[in-house]
Amino acid sequence: MFNQHRNTNRNVKLFGATLAALIAVPAIAQETEEPTSDVEVIQVQGIAGSLAESARQKRFDSRIVDAIVAEDIGKLPDNNIAEALQRITGVSISTDFGVGESVTIRGISQNRVELNGRSTSGSGRGGISLDDFPSSFLKTVEVIKSPTPEMIEGALGGTINMTTVRPLELDEPLIAFTLDGEYADKTENWAPKFNVSAGTNWDLDDAGTFGASFVLAYQDRELRRDEFINLVTPTELDLDGDGTSDQANTPSGNYLVRSQNTVEQKTEQRERTAYGVSLQWAPKDAEGFIYLDINATELDGGQEAYSVLNDSKDYSDLILDDAYGDAQGQLHNFGSGSVFVQPKTWSDFTTNESISNALGGEYQVTDNLKISGEISYAKSEAKRRNSEFNLRPISREQYDADGTITEHLFTITMTQNGDTVPGLAFSDEDALLDPDNLAIRQFTHQRYTEDNEETAFRFDLEYAEPFDLEFLAAVKAGVRTTDREYELDRYDLRNNGSELKNLQTSVSYDGVVTPTWIGDFNDAYGGFKEVNHSNSFSQSGITGNNALTNYFVYDGALLAYDINGTYDRVKQMLAGSSHELTGTLDDNMVRNTGSYAKIEETTQALYTQFHLDFDSLTAIVGARYVSTDLTSSLIDETAKHDYSDFLPSLNATYTLNDETIIRFAAAKVMRRAEFGELSPALSVDNSLVTGTQGSYQLDPYRVTQYDLSAEHYFGDGGLISAAIFYKDVKSFTVSSSSCVADGDTIEGQNVTEYVNVCLLDTAGVSQANVNYATSDQDLAYVEAQRDAGLTGIVIDTDVNGGSGEIVGLELAYQQQFSSLPGAWSGLGISTNYTYADSEQPDGNPLLDISNNTFNGQIYWEYEGLQVRLAYNWRDKYLDTQDEKRVRPVGALATGVYNRTDPTADYFDPTLGNNYRDARGQFDFSASLDVNENITLVANAVNLTGEPIRQITELDSIWKYSEADRRFTVGVRGRF
Repeated sequence: MFNQHRNTNRNVKLFGATLAALIAVPAIAQETEEPTSDVEVIQVQGIAGSLAESARQKRFDSRIVDAIVAEDIGKLPDNNIAEALQRITGVSISTDFGVGESVTIRGISQNRVELNGRSTSGSGRGGISLDDFPSSFLKTVEVIKSPTPEMIEGALGGTINMTTVRPLELDEPLIAFTLDGEYADKTENWAPKFNVSAGTNWDLDDAGTFGASFVLAYQDRELRRDEFINLVTPTELDLDGDGTSDQANTPSGNYLVRSQNTVEQKTEQRERTAYGVSLQWAPKDAEGFIYLDINATELDGGQEAYSVLNDSKDYSDLILDDAYGDAQGQLHNFGSGSVFVQPKTWSDFTTNESISNALGGEYQVTDNLKISGEISYAKSEAKRRNSEFNLRPISREQYDADGTITEHLFTITMTQNGDTVPGLAFSDEDALLDPDNLAIRQFTHQRYTEDNEETAFRFDLEYAEPFDLEFLAAVKAGVRTTDREYELDRYDLRNNGSELKNLQTSVSYDGVVTPTWIGDFNDAYGGFKEVNHSNSFSQSGITGNNALTNYFVYDGALLAYDINGTYDRVKQMLAGSSHELTGTLDDNMVRNTGSYAKIEETTQALYTQFHLDFDSLTAIVGARYVSTDLTSSLIDETAKHDYSDFLPSLNATYTLNDETIIRFAAAKVMRRAEFGELSPALSVDNSLVTGTQGSYQLDPYRVTQYDLSAEHYFGDGGLISAAIFYKDVKSFTVSSSSCVADGDTIEGQNVTEYVNVCLLDTAGVSQANVNYATSDQDLAYVEAQRDAGLTGIVIDTDVNGGSGEIVGLELAYQQQFSSLPGAWSGLGISTNYTYADSEQPDGNPLLDISNNTFNGQIYWEYEGLQVRLAYNWRDKYLDTQDEKRVRPVGALATGVYNRTDPTADYFDPTLGNNYRDARGQFDFSASLDVNENITLVANAVNLTGEPIRQITELDSIWKYSEADRRFTVGVRGRF
């Protein structure tokens, strides 16, 4: 094998570094082409060695690639793979509870996550969530931006390939461990993290060589996220009461008035257990090997969440004595009358078990011919539990007086200084705490099962120097087939076919409708608690006090971890009533046949690629052809669709001199639609306000891309590079909306967020046009329309037709200042900058693309001590379109909803645009080698506690979100 003896020694130490996340050891480089003998092979030692090795892999790969080697992933604060990858040019991450979960590559989220070049399995097409796979398993993570024909199709932005160490790369037994404690500052919880690995191989004489390795990783963390959310409505106002409308700083002069103030606080417990087994055998006298890889990850836990919303029965009932508009036209320091509150407890958590197994081998048949093959199996089994326990503000005093069921109303005042979370004061300070003002409204429970599995077979052959042509270094060809099956099923809690909702106005005892107040419920059955976190919105800050942060609600832990106990409490409450329950919770779970979806997919791919060598100019050119046959099934219906794609690609490298290279790449790439988009099953939310529906006839997303880059290498791992890229995006899916009539809306539709409820022209008749309430039509109007059967459900159907383009620039620079004297020689820097511009046909930018992104890290390491400070910043980007809470807000600020018909008045395609505001984050890490076996480590993620802010098209803030800062201390050992 190529350079096998030299690489074996380095891999002994790398195995410990990667599989147990040990830091200061050498690592093997895996490259597409071996360097020539006059190029220095850089050893991986410490941060500088890791970055140098990343540069070396980039330099000698025939594709446009960036890589993170074991040192970078193992080095905190990059606790997981996504958080490490954000240091790469063109890569940005998405977080969940402040933890890196997925990445966008050059602004595109439709990417592939592979393990050793094969598929992983998650709920979607992209593969496993990067938070679910332990970074300690890996030696290298590649981000491949320009594909070659041999690569699996399905990545529009790029492919993330995670590689592990093979056991035959070890020449001595190894045992390693890491033990960390992670502190989350919102939950004030210490979480254990533990990894252990072992590996060795045996010389079996004539039977060859056999190696085995095993890795186990465990993590149990508790995190919290605080969010403050508004509905924003452009409104004409007379602030001074002179009878003339005042002009806000918006194009229309309308003020941006906030309502439906909502605090959501979610605490999530995540327990992850993962293991990997790798077996490898090589015959004694032949150049080849056989391997078996087994990897599994199990995610368990639960979520307790609370949403506390205040709304108004009359949006025109405003108190404007001290009100004013800011630079964005947003109204401040005002009050609202006729206000009520709606507390909700819910739990929405998905447990998941995923596996990725493979059996394969490689054999050098002759000096020129090499063959390889693999059969792999990947599966994900997800179980989602979604439960709600909702309250309604019903005045007990009024009910006791005359038997009427009326909402408890009061007034609020909103104040705000700068960008802090607004302060809210209630005229009734106990509105959220008095158990005689809150009654039980709804109890729901849904169970989803989502299975996704793929069996794949591939066979490849490579022939070196065919036809005795000097310029043709090799020809490579192969085939790959897959069989994939995705299935989604859902069960809902039903009481004789009906949901347990609107209980405060529908449950009768002895013929008398009687609400159940939470005080009576808690006295009889328990389950309620007061929530008042001392560190709510500690990162954003609050102007004064926000009354929505202190509330008396059903305990979310009982929904998350004791749903049967919650059902039993509700069952006891309804005993002897018109809604009496019988049997257990399982007895009353009814299959929701309308949500069932099954996708069966078969693909066949074949490719050929030519490796060309004209001395200074080398290239890989070829094409991949892939056909897809799809069957989409509902409970009682099956439909088929098929298509094929021809995907040519070129990767060319020109060596200008020993230190500088120029690259050019071009390719056509494709990505099949997500499974939910391919099923015509109808999915409607619990409020009966919105829903989605897919189509089996969707064609894949298709992109044509071009890259041109220059790279200059110097010193020990120094790098300066620049790249420009262009992507022509075709056939993205877009949503086509309609207003669908449904008989259940009259009794079951929740119109609290009335601006998102579509209005029908004729009762019971669906329509293509989606009409919403105008600025002079309030909640009471929409409630009356619903009662008359004149409201529908907004159904978004996916269709092909979206397109756009992305053009961008990437710059990178890294250097260790090893020429400095003494301890200063350990100083180094690594930075990169990405500019990207994009446009959709309607003029909006594409989602998830910031114009400017910057990453930088400065580090110092000397005599066993390592310190690193990393910074990541990106400016605002379009996060979602047609967002419900800001749907009335667009560039014109008219309050008239028309984002689809350019021939009608007030057309504004920016309506509902939701942007993630510009944000930067510092991360810090340090380690100290106690001796050659033991290392102490510490890190901090989001060191300065930066929150996330969402803004409208007019730059006004409508949502604040913040999660835990995380601090880790630990010890690592290798023996």
